[in-house]
Amino acid sequence: VQLQASGGGLMQAGGSLRLSCAASGRTVSRFAVGWFRQAPGEEREFVAAIAWSLYTTNYADSVKGRFTISRDSTKNTVYLQMNSLKPEDTAVYYCAAHYSAQYDYTGRSSDEYQYWGQGTLVTVSS
Repeated sequence: VQLQASGGGLMQAGGSLRLSCAASGRTVSRFAVGWFRQAPGEEREFVAAIAWSLYTTNYADSVKGRFTISRDSTKNTVYLQMNSLKPEDTAVYYCAAHYSAQYDYTGRSSDEYQYWGQGTLVTVSS
């Protein structure tokens, strides 16, 4: 599975961006997909994840209510809609895929995700 993240950019605080994670090489219909981010000098952290069945979702507390993860199986793409952006959301955002027989898996550990995209930079100015 190859993942391509896109949609990052520069945005003022309070604005919105939508990130896309397009998969190729294999359908991700049986993969959970997660978004992670890494700010300069910080550890990579979990942002959101969506399961491959029933579309169960999981969010970090820091983005809950502001970010929405969704998937379009017809396009083999997962989205991260980011609203009410804050300067502390500035980071490189990565999408990752996890193959699991557990249909409602939405893990937060980056170690459990086997496939990773290259990252897209989001910069939020105050």
